[in-house]
Amino acid sequence: MSTSKPQDQFSMQDPLTQYPQPPFPAQTQAAPGLDAKMDPEPDHGEKTYIGFGRLKGRKALITGADSGIGRATAIAFAREGADIVLNYMPTEQRDADEVIKLIEAQGRKAVALPGDLKDEGFCRNLVAEAARSLGGLDILVNVAGKQEARKDIGEITSQQFDDTLKTNIYALFWLCQAAVPLMPAGATIINTASIQSYQPSATLLDYATTKAAIVAFTKALAKQVIDRGIRVNAVAPGPIWTVLQPSGGQPPEKIPEFGSQTPMKRPGQPAECAPLYVLLASQESSYITGEVFGVTGGNPLP
Repeated sequence: MSTSKPQDQFSMQDPLTQYPQPPFPAQTQAAPGLDAKMDPEPDHGEKTYIGFGRLKGRKALITGADSGIGRATAIAFAREGADIVLNYMPTEQRDADEVIKLIEAQGRKAVALPGDLKDEGFCRNLVAEAARSLGGLDILVNVAGKQEARKDIGEITSQQFDDTLKTNIYALFWLCQAAVPLMPAGATIINTASIQSYQPSATLLDYATTKAAIVAFTKALAKQVIDRGIRVNAVAPGPIWTVLQPSGGQPPEKIPEFGSQTPMKRPGQPAECAPLYVLLASQESSYITGEVFGVTGGNPLP
């Protein structure tokens, strides 16, 4: 297994060997899991992301900000000059505390608002409190998601199906509905779809369904709110090395070779997703809305 890591996000190197490659140690965790217990630990840009003030003075709410892509996005946003409200499940406080320290080390404001996105009231209060705490809301990044692999449709309980839809699509609706009236012209919403939106795995029936819905939701909402000067886009990752995978997101037997099926023969790292969220949040993407951008290791989206 390769264990190389880049020194920053700019130095030229071979993307095939830039990050750890399979095989990985067999591993499982109870959901939602902790990054620190993964082997190898994911790279969220803690030591590599360098910012240039592209989001100076912006006010962002990020869900799933304790780990994975949400954590990497929070680190990158802070280093680009944004103040951040972080949402995550209360059981993920250990990881969240690390992110808060990294944000504050940049001299930016970090506001922790843990809670369950399956609760409509919490989602609406989360947006209101985020805007109050930061003095406004310029960026909403929806990353938090539920993914639980099942090999047969008969194994998916109504409770699991309901929890997946509420976490992945209902919460998206509630958060966006609450945020849009508070957002000024120039604000952005970034949703997180997946390659599963287009190439669903047999074991991720309910998850893939929600990710396909996020694509349609993003495109429709973008058309609704552009008259307000608000842009809406989505990032669609492929296999990314996050704690979601060993904590039930993949069957345990798939973890050792996770990501090997891509043309790059490895999974992506959260740090490889964050720059795209930065671009879509910044004014540099001013003529982009209603789009879905893949980060898939070479498996193209349609």
